[in-house]
Amino acid sequence: MSSLASAGSTPNSSARIHPTAVIHPKAELHETVQVGPHAVIGEHVRIGAHTVVGANVVIDGWTEIGEGNQIFPGAVLGTEPQDLKYNGAPSQVVIGRGNRIREFVTINRATNEGEATLIGDNNLLMAYAHVAHNCVIENQVVITNAVALAGHIHIESQARIGGMVGIHQFTRVGRLAMVGAMSRIDRDVPPYMLVEGHPARIRGLNLVGLRRAKSMEGSLPVLREAYRWLYRSGLPLEKALQTLRNSVRASGGYSIRSVKGKELVDETGSLNHLLQFLEDSLSQPQRRGPLPALRRQGSSETDALEMDEKDTE
Repeated sequence: MSSLASAGSTPNSSARIHPTAVIHPKAELHETVQVGPHAVIGEHVRIGAHTVVGANVVIDGWTEIGEGNQIFPGAVLGTEPQDLKYNGAPSQVVIGRGNRIREFVTINRATNEGEATLIGDNNLLMAYAHVAHNCVIENQVVITNAVALAGHIHIESQARIGGMVGIHQFTRVGRLAMVGAMSRIDRDVPPYMLVEGHPARIRGLNLVGLRRAKSMEGSLPVLREAYRWLYRSGLPLEKALQTLRNSVRASGGYSIRSVKGKELVDETGSLNHLLQFLEDSLSQPQRRGPLPALRRQGSSETDALEMDEKDTE
């Protein structure tokens, strides 16, 4: 965030900052920042070029916002965490570039000194979403209306979270996962999966999302085979995971063999990412373990795979 100046000395600030906005003299705003009526910006805030701060927005605490963000009316960023352990430490919120933060979104800063709540680049946070302390949201994530993220949640790039979802603290949502609206997420959501329910269960691969992400099309065959092993083989997850990992190692780390003996190449590294995510979810002490798959009574493996195929329409 170059060319920052304190609010009191920003060139041509009168053309871009509404006269009713309240901006601390030590706040650092790039000269191209626009600030709407009745916005409040605190002492330790830094805002990069071409960011637009809407009416009645509050930005407080040690908050750093990058370039080209749009913050809609009523959003509240960088305020104290809703954590009883918080003791007034100068913790941060750090927001990257190109994000759209819609009306009445709240983003709390981290709990302890030296920690941060992190938002990456090109994310969309829809109205009334809440991002609690120490969360990490990577890039190109869509969080729909009224989603509630508890503390220490990590959402990987290109995930989609449906409306009114609640996510338990210390949970991780994998890359390109899709969480259906009004679901309750109390365990990790593996990458590339479609989950839904109360409590949520894995329903299949997120085939629509994978096809829309053009760079992932070459990974569909290997991810389909991995899904069959993990969730339709009848093996315990740990055993299926070990079988897949052994197959990857035997191939030099780039492919697996299908049940029919065909070699399926992991063109994008997605299989290794999925396996590593699950291994970490099962082994790391603060992780909550992965969500299980839905078991449909009377459904055969073939029925479930045919259902996955229909999801692509």
